[in-house]
Amino acid sequence: MSPSPGHRVETISSGALSLEILPELGASVLNLRAASGRPVMRPVELAEVETSSQCASFTLLPFSNRVAGARFSFEGREVQLRPTTKDGLTQHGDVRNRPWQVTRVSETHLRCDFDSRAFPDVNWPWAFTARVEYLLHGPHLDTSVTLTNADSAAMPAGMGLHPYFARVQAGTDPALSFDAALTYDTDSLSLPHAAARPLRPDEDYRVPAPVGGRSIDRTYTAWDGVARLDWGERALILTADTAFSHLVVFTAPDGSLALEPTSHATDAFNLAARGIGGADMRVLSPGQSLAGAVRLTLEGNW
Repeated sequence: MSPSPGHRVETISSGALSLEILPELGASVLNLRAASGRPVMRPVELAEVETSSQCASFTLLPFSNRVAGARFSFEGREVQLRPTTKDGLTQHGDVRNRPWQVTRVSETHLRCDFDSRAFPDVNWPWAFTARVEYLLHGPHLDTSVTLTNADSAAMPAGMGLHPYFARVQAGTDPALSFDAALTYDTDSLSLPHAAARPLRPDEDYRVPAPVGGRSIDRTYTAWDGVARLDWGERALILTADTAFSHLVVFTAPDGSLALEPTSHATDAFNLAARGIGGADMRVLSPGQSLAGAVRLTLEGNW
């Protein structure tokens, strides 16, 4: 298949995995496949990709998920962003559909950089830079993300990854498991309105269980950083470092399952402004960085 205009594909591979990235579309992941050709993330056709939303995974910076009303207060300043959804929210940051620069590439490693100062229309009032790196080694994909405040004033900050995983394989719905003790109640726009609370039994995946027919769009916290999908003869393990204190679980309309490690709760900036604790909004001083890494590991017969 010939690449679409503006959709240059960079490919890195190891003995166990092959990864396709679109640098000019947010350095998003187009496809991640095992050496056998089996999709690890949801399979994507390049010709069908118009935005990062159709990709297998994309990066969320300088915040993740939704901001209510596209506005918030920070250190006495009222910040108004451009709404990006029909509901008047701003969603998923402002880097995922913009071009990134490839600054290092080898057979198994790709590094891309982003500077908001190159884009006069960036939907964020503070200057920042970002870096994402993909590294394949053995049965692992390591993705590292760095966000740096390039402004002269402190800025609120957050980050996340939004991978969609291929779910039902050969008729088998995998058992999902992760150790998280708290979740948020949300309104009709999936916005939390209070601090996280203990789980109800039907929300608890500390005991492995298939998703089945459930529709899920839920943010968890008090998470140990590990999530697992297990099909019996094969499994996929996601391991996030402590920068990612929250996990968003989302059953996508196409049947895939998003497991999104994030550094803060949905609408953390507004939760923090209201004095609600635990949402983990970060504040970066000029020149300060927020960094985190996530590893995907294949087990079994891929």
